[in-house]
Amino acid sequence: MANTSFSTLPISREQIANLDSLGYKKMTPVQALSLPHVLKGTDLIVQAKTGSGKTAAFGIGLLEQINPRFFGVQALVLCPTRELADQVGKELRRLARSTANIKLVLLCGGKPFGPQRGSLEHGAHIVVGTPGRTQDHLRKETLKLDGLKTLVLDEADRMLDMGFFDVMTEIISQTPKSRQTLMFSATYPNAIKKMCRSIQRKPVTVTVEAEHKPGVIEQLFYEVKKHERNNTLLALFEHYKPETTLVFCHTKKQCDEVARFLRDHRIEALAIHGDLEQRERDEVLVQFANNSCSVLVATDVAARGLDIKLLQAVINYELPRDPEIYVHRIGRTGRAGETGIALSIFTESEQLRVNAIEQDQKKPCIYDVYASLDRDPDFSLQAPMVTIQLDAGRKNKMRPGDLLGALTGDAGLNGSQIGKIDIFDRSSYVAVERAALRQALIYLANGKVKGRNIRARKINQ
Repeated sequence: MANTSFSTLPISREQIANLDSLGYKKMTPVQALSLPHVLKGTDLIVQAKTGSGKTAAFGIGLLEQINPRFFGVQALVLCPTRELADQVGKELRRLARSTANIKLVLLCGGKPFGPQRGSLEHGAHIVVGTPGRTQDHLRKETLKLDGLKTLVLDEADRMLDMGFFDVMTEIISQTPKSRQTLMFSATYPNAIKKMCRSIQRKPVTVTVEAEHKPGVIEQLFYEVKKHERNNTLLALFEHYKPETTLVFCHTKKQCDEVARFLRDHRIEALAIHGDLEQRERDEVLVQFANNSCSVLVATDVAARGLDIKLLQAVINYELPRDPEIYVHRIGRTGRAGETGIALSIFTESEQLRVNAIEQDQKKPCIYDVYASLDRDPDFSLQAPMVTIQLDAGRKNKMRPGDLLGALTGDAGLNGSQIGKIDIFDRSSYVAVERAALRQALIYLANGKVKGRNIRARKINQ
């Protein structure tokens, strides 16, 4: 694995040039270990964490096998959540830029069925979808997989955790036995091993260690009484004062309660879990990604696949039962050359979970005590940006440049006052500095974007 250049792979010159333009300078470990097998058509089991570059590991391979002249589904990528499917779809479209006429269709719940059916009727080469909606299309015969060459199960362990075993089995039963099957999973429980034996042929196993470099993530554990969890959580915020934090909880109800508790104590926080409507999920993720919300409270399932850049802290409100899950949780901080901190709250009855983490990491955990935390009664946490939602999106030909132009032109805002812009099918979101909110809303209430009036509102937490 000495040479990690993409030019060593048997892929087209156009794809190598495209990868270079996208900033793919050399292969990550998971790409270097996986791609030679993927390109040979071998079945693969890959154990690697989120953020390791695995989308390109399977994406580059499956694109090489697509025949653009045959308008049938040749590759299917199944993902556990809509957010991950959307993220994978965007990355595959970027990777496909060097190949003309490649069509990708996204099949996710929470979106209208009709437009998806129409897209499939016009022909698609690649389908990226969640198990439930993919199954719906198969049952209604709007999706056919008899010409499938490559099947990818991304985050397979999460799909099983979410109860999709039977759905996945039904989907796989409608694919050719000659297909290539690529299994990507952060953990490798017995259920995954059993599934691999039933659906793969002589798979090669690739494991990329999920360990973190020493000193990148500071890990501290706080033992508390059960009734002290909330007070300890608040003390951690008051002492460390992180600007961006992901708090992990076990249940949807716990997420809502913890987020409410933090807001009651002047810490902006939003919860994300499976019970939210698609629009609500979109708005929560947009606000966290664009610095309009400082704290996201999530379950493991909801957090898997989130595209989170610089995260200062991860807090385990309650420790996971599986030490591998712990490693993946805390791995969301300390990225991109930055250091991070992982803070864990546990009770005496959960000591076995700490012991399991120590065994997994082959070193003792560092314990701290509540009394060491400096409380700040005046502490509050308010994000620097706020999000404005507009009732026009991709379907209305809205582009980021249109919004940027309107706000920096007639509205009179400085470019530095405008943050991330997200365009969805029928709505758009723009982050503006808190001090510029009133000026932006006044303009949008009376002015125009692309020559027409568009309704705008501030998203309230």
